[in-house]
Amino acid sequence: MAFIKEESEDVKIEETFTIKQEDLQEQTDLIEENEGSKEEKHHVKIEEKNHLQTEVILKRRDKNCFTCTQCGKSFGRKDDLKIHMRIHTGEKTFTCTQCGKSFSQSSNLNLHMMIHTGEKPFTCTQCGKSFIHSSSLNQHMRIHTGEKPFTCTQCGKSFIHSSSLNQHMRIHTGEKPFSCTQCGKSFDCSSHLNKHMRVHTGEKPFTCTQCGKSFSQSSSLNKHIRNHTREKPFTCTQCGKSFSQSSFLNLHMMIHTGEKPFTCTQCGKSFDCSSHLNKHMRVHTGEKPFTCTQCGKSFINSSSLNQHMRIHTGEKPFTCTQCGKRFSRSSSLKKHMRIHTREKTFICTQCGKSFSQSSFFNLHMIIHTGEKPFPCSQCGKSFIRSSSLNLHMMIHTGEKKPFTCTQCGKRFIHSSSLNQHMRMHTEEKPFTCTQCGKSFDCSSHLNKHMRVHTGEKPFTCSQCGKSFSQSSSLNKHMRIHTRETTPMHSVCEEFQPIIIP
Repeated sequence: MAFIKEESEDVKIEETFTIKQEDLQEQTDLIEENEGSKEEKHHVKIEEKNHLQTEVILKRRDKNCFTCTQCGKSFGRKDDLKIHMRIHTGEKTFTCTQCGKSFSQSSNLNLHMMIHTGEKPFTCTQCGKSFIHSSSLNQHMRIHTGEKPFTCTQCGKSFIHSSSLNQHMRIHTGEKPFSCTQCGKSFDCSSHLNKHMRVHTGEKPFTCTQCGKSFSQSSSLNKHIRNHTREKPFTCTQCGKSFSQSSFLNLHMMIHTGEKPFTCTQCGKSFDCSSHLNKHMRVHTGEKPFTCTQCGKSFINSSSLNQHMRIHTGEKPFTCTQCGKRFSRSSSLKKHMRIHTREKTFICTQCGKSFSQSSFFNLHMIIHTGEKPFPCSQCGKSFIRSSSLNLHMMIHTGEKKPFTCTQCGKRFIHSSSLNQHMRMHTEEKPFTCTQCGKSFDCSSHLNKHMRVHTGEKPFTCSQCGKSFSQSSSLNKHMRIHTRETTPMHSVCEEFQPIIIP
């Protein structure tokens, strides 16, 4: 590097320097070494240097020493000095007949021609891979030998190539010499800049041969290809589960390790990946970066926006395989499927009653606690459910029920109530008994019917212990104990005979 710097600076120097005679082979090697960089360091227009006469510049200092008058370098042979002078004159006498590229030395032209002929004369004895240059083979051999001759003086990390060490050193120095001309962002290596430039140009040079989708990076294409091949090369050593990407495996491993390295500085909650932390932080900042273009409503997550957009588009991509009913959310479909499977995962610890949804379970628990958390601000009456309070508030506000039946004009406070009512007109009965095939217009009627088959009697009289399959039957029975039946004397008075005088 020192030699290149010296030579680039001495081109402008008009004084003549003489250096000691050097070994001929060493000089030849230096010439070849500098050929690659001279096009950048010594780019001098040929027409500006035509006045240089090589024969005039040659200056014989002694019998075995020929010195360049431009930079002072000396050579043992006159021909070597002639070759060297092409650096200063910019002369390129050897031209490729295939592509027209020119070179100052025939040896460089010969190497270049191998690109066109495909000739790779230097072959690795270990794996059979071939190379155009012997230097490339030498570098390749380090993969097999494990030799890493270039070591970082800062951290001790070693590298096969000097270029890799140079790039690594920028981590310590913070140097980012490659800058984007569009946005000014800087990078530590040119390949990263090239990838970044595709953001501005929109170039996607890597195309999937299966579906035609294009990508800006080859790594993205490789990941995408696994969708077609179903290849999952990354396997968990704990449970054997496989993944298509190493990043997915790393996230999965945290399930086994329990590691949650990303912690919220506001509330201390921890997360297994940074993206989850970033989403969580919006709870504290109030940021809602995803806005609906139809109504202007904003959301914390893109997934929430996607779900919201289905309100406007009417899209219901999740379909029940049992009855064909469609839903806009997968969670709604899961809840619905419990109607068919009769799965009730939420069990009351007080009475043992089971529920298919947590919301139903929470409402049921209020029966045991006696809690009525929704009070009316007008009259103070309290309710177990917010929907019951909303219905009650219409008494004070005089507001009409918002959901109207188009068939008979009956109004409802809930859309679900309207949907159930519409089945009276359509005669739709989507809830079918798996035992006898009888169908019902609502799930609660099916649940009552199922007790005929199961013999379940969940409603028990606290006075005498008698049980009933329906709450209405229990209520009728309770009147025996509370003596709410009509008194006999009232009946006698009501049916006294009419005496005609």
